Amino acid sequence: MGPALNTASAMNGYILADRGTWISFKNRGDLTILVQGDPKLFNQYGVMLVNPAKFPHVKKAEGQAFIDWPISKNGQDVIASYKIDGEQLFFPNAKKQ
Repeated sequence: MGPALNTASAMNGYILADRGTWISFKNRGDLTILVQGDPKLFNQYGVMLVNPAKFPHVKKAEGQAFIDWPISKNGQDVIASYKIDGEQLFFPNAKKQ
């Protein structure tokens, strides 16, 4: 994404970029944000366990432990608190269990 932002800046063009890259990107030139927060641009992250029935070598318990952490209250709080230059990068939305 960084090289794509560099190209857009050099060409005085447009680009769709994720929030994290934009916030950490320092060579913005004259680029500015035109649209943000539109539900059509929602960029969902997810996590899922590889099917141990199809791939028996998968460490199911360890994988599930990993999955349980980011969707826990503590994991959601840590994700929400991650900032660059004071700007929040991620907005957790795991369903309460």
